[in-house]
Amino acid sequence: MPVNLNPPLADKLHAVDGVRLGVGEAGIRKANRRDLTLIELAPGSRVAGVFTQNRFCAAPVQICKQHLAAGNIRALVINTGIANAGTGEPGLQASRQTCQAVARLLDLRADQVLPFSTGVILEPLPVERLVAGLPACQGALKAEGWFEAAHAIMTTDTVAKAASARVTIAGQPVTITGIAKGAGMIKPNMATMLGFVATDADIAQPMLDRLVKEVADESFNCVTVDGDTSTNDSFVLIATGSGHARFATVDAPGWNELKAAVTDVARTLAQAIARDGEGATKFIEIAVSGARSREEAKAVGYAIAHSPLVKTAFFASDPNLGRILCAIGNAWGNDPALRDLDVAKIKVWLGSDKTEVLVSENGGRAASYQEADGAAAMQPAEITIRVDLGRGSASGKVWTCDFSYDYVKINADYRS
Repeated sequence: MPVNLNPPLADKLHAVDGVRLGVGEAGIRKANRRDLTLIELAPGSRVAGVFTQNRFCAAPVQICKQHLAAGNIRALVINTGIANAGTGEPGLQASRQTCQAVARLLDLRADQVLPFSTGVILEPLPVERLVAGLPACQGALKAEGWFEAAHAIMTTDTVAKAASARVTIAGQPVTITGIAKGAGMIKPNMATMLGFVATDADIAQPMLDRLVKEVADESFNCVTVDGDTSTNDSFVLIATGSGHARFATVDAPGWNELKAAVTDVARTLAQAIARDGEGATKFIEIAVSGARSREEAKAVGYAIAHSPLVKTAFFASDPNLGRILCAIGNAWGNDPALRDLDVAKIKVWLGSDKTEVLVSENGGRAASYQEADGAAAMQPAEITIRVDLGRGSASGKVWTCDFSYDYVKINADYRS
C-alpha cells in the first residue's frame, strides 16, 4: 500500500483552458484496461520537456526531442504496457507511425505530436492496436479529462498521481494541473516516470525551457525508489497561454511566484512516486545541510537513498544505523569533491514530526544515543534522515522509500 497517499479526486483537478484529454482501451499489452491517452493542445500552446539520460533511451524519447526542436506542438499521445525501448529502427518507425496517426485524426503535422510510452522494455510496440484505439480517445477528449488520464498512464502504480492548483499571480488567476506515473525503476535523471504539467499562463518559450529544467531539479530529480534510471523518463511542461498572466522574462511581475506554484505541483507528484514506490511501507526524506554546494548535498542524499542496506533496515525498523554512515562515506562516488569529507564534522539525526534522535557525531555514535530511541524513530510511516556535513552552507533534499519483500515480488512477476 502507498505511504499516506490518497487517490486524487476528480472534482479537485482543475481544467486548464487549452488542454483536452481523452483515454481509451487499445489492448497494448493487456485487454480491458485503459492504456492509451490523447492530449490535445490549443493553437499557440508552448511545450518544453526534459528526458532520461539513459543511453538506451526509448524510441518515443528520441522522437519527442526531434519534434520539440521543431516547435508548435499540438498533441501528446501516451501508451502504457510496452515501453518501445531497446527496439531499434522498428521502434522509431512505430513512434513515427503513432505521430502520423494522431496527426491524421487532429489535422496536424506529424512533427506537432509528442509520443510517450511506458511498460516492458525490449518488446515491440503493437502500433496497429495503438492506432486502432486512437479514435476512441479522440471521441473522449474533454477539458475535465485529467482524472481519467492519471489512471490511464499507470503501470505498477497502485494509486493514480495528480495535483492541481489555482493561484493569483500579479493580480491574474493562474491554473496549474498535472499528472504523473511511476513506482519502480526510479532514479533521478529522471526516473521511470512520465510527468505532464500544464498551466494556462502565457510563458515565452525561452522561459518555459528554463522553467522545466529548474522545476525538474526541485521535484522529479529529487526522488529515487531503487536507483535505476529508466529508458523512457519524460517530464513535460505545457503553457497554453489561454489565461491573462504573461511571463516573457525573469523580471516579469510574479515570475518567482509562478515558478514556486509550478514547482509545488511537480513536487507533490514527485513525492507521490516515492510514496507509491513498489512495495513501499515507509516514505523517507533525506535532508542534507552543511555542504559546499547543492550538488554535494544531493550526492550524499542519493548515496543514502540508493543503499539497499539502508532501505531494508528501514523496512524492518532495525536501527542498524551504521549503514547510513557507510553510505555517506561512499558518497564521493556521486561527487568526487566529497573525497575530502571530514567525518569528524558530520552529524546525523533520525526522526519524524514528533521526535528527533542524534545518532552520530565526532566520527562515531553520539554519546546520547540509545538503540531503543533509534528503533522508536524508525517506526513511523514517514521518517526524516537529517545530515549536517559541517563544511558549508548549502543544502538539498532527496525523497525515497524503503525496500520490502513486495518490491522483489512485484519485479519478479512484472511481465506475468
